[in-house]
Amino acid sequence: MKDSALFLSKITVHTDGGSRGNPGPAAIGVVIGSKEYGEYVGVKTNNQAEYLAVIFAFKKLKQMLGKKKTRETEVEFKIDSELVVKQLNGQYKILEAELQPHFLEIWNSRLDFKKVTFAHVRREENRAADAVVNKILDTEVHAWR
Repeated sequence: MKDSALFLSKITVHTDGGSRGNPGPAAIGVVIGSKEYGEYVGVKTNNQAEYLAVIFAFKKLKQMLGKKKTRETEVEFKIDSELVVKQLNGQYKILEAELQPHFLEIWNSRLDFKKVTFAHVRREENRAADAVVNKILDTEVHAWR
């Protein structure tokens, strides 16, 4: 059964990335409609994980929607990292060299959609994506010990 959010012309996506240690074991969490996705992404910084979550979400949306529907869809990202949102919106420069390729991948991915916006939300409003990250990290970090 398809998620009803995929039939809308505007989709809200919650993303989160986090690491235990900075850098440290890291994971991403993405919530699209009622679907939750996440994965362990190796040893990364918090900012790298945040960017990787957005990249993952773009790829998942394209896979779920298909090429034609992707071009007709507006996407609003809700992210609890103010720094990442301001970087993606062009308000802050990206000083960390390892983030620049991720920024470029996100910039190019946005062009496949009708409109893409990035909004900062408080952590409480991003609880589901954060929970996905922490569930994965709890498993991965425990496995490291």
